[in-house]
Amino acid sequence: MKLTILGCYAATPRTLTNPTSQVLEIKNRLFLIDCGEGTQVQLRKNKIKFSKINHVFISHLHGDHFFGLIGLISTFSLLGRTTDLHIYGPKGIKEIILLQLKLSNSWTQYDLHFHELKATESEVVFEDEKVIVKTIPLKHRIYTNGFMFQEKIDKRKLNVEAVQHYGIETCYFQNIKNGKDITSENGQVIENKLLSFDPLPPMSYAFCSDTVYDEAIIPLIQQVDVLYHESTFLESEKILANKTMHSTAIEAATIAFKANAKQLVLGHYSTRYDNISLFKQEAQTVFSEVILADDGKSFEF
Repeated sequence: MKLTILGCYAATPRTLTNPTSQVLEIKNRLFLIDCGEGTQVQLRKNKIKFSKINHVFISHLHGDHFFGLIGLISTFSLLGRTTDLHIYGPKGIKEIILLQLKLSNSWTQYDLHFHELKATESEVVFEDEKVIVKTIPLKHRIYTNGFMFQEKIDKRKLNVEAVQHYGIETCYFQNIKNGKDITSENGQVIENKLLSFDPLPPMSYAFCSDTVYDEAIIPLIQQVDVLYHESTFLESEKILANKTMHSTAIEAATIAFKANAKQLVLGHYSTRYDNISLFKQEAQTVFSEVILADDGKSFEF
């Protein structure tokens, strides 16, 4: 599982910082999460292939989380894209994008599929044979969702030496991967655990931005491998965090601790701060496994 941070700062873009956008690579799928201004430039800088992005998840309709979407959609057209693009976001995202395409007479030659969200309870919004994605309802000034990305359990891995030892024919390999025991020609039952290895444990990633401190999300992210939780403010600005419905670094760490997360990634820093290392220092007073997001950083888990 690989996470690439394209932008992780709050509010307005600056010369050296970008608003929220990130790419999650999981089970050979590439998911774009939020799309602030400058996202397509950051995709190029980080050498991420545009053609591999087929699913875009938008948390909410504040500009620093989706103003880059229409530009990315338009660039896809200029590059001759023909593959469908799926966009998951709050109700209204379809109207906003289609109005811009209509008034600029810039209709795409590929199909846009809008999956508009309005549920206040967690729901499955994407699923295939490898990955499932659920919403994480968040508390912000407007309707907002985080997203939980979870790998599905793989099939068992074939123990090549063992199947050769027992003389098992290839026609039984799929059954072995599916966890079944094998009966040999002489009637001997060979247990599956002798013929295969356990699959790797499935990984999970939770994206939570923007939100006030809210313990209601804890059951939805219990024991998540990696939690990205916004930390717009330091504790000295906690009153401002509550007023704007954002979180502090300590509050993000508290959520990670109570959810038994394995790793916490902080981001969505207010641009009032010159030294983001302070966010890590404060968070680690509550939760030890903290890393700082920053534009252009990649993490492999």
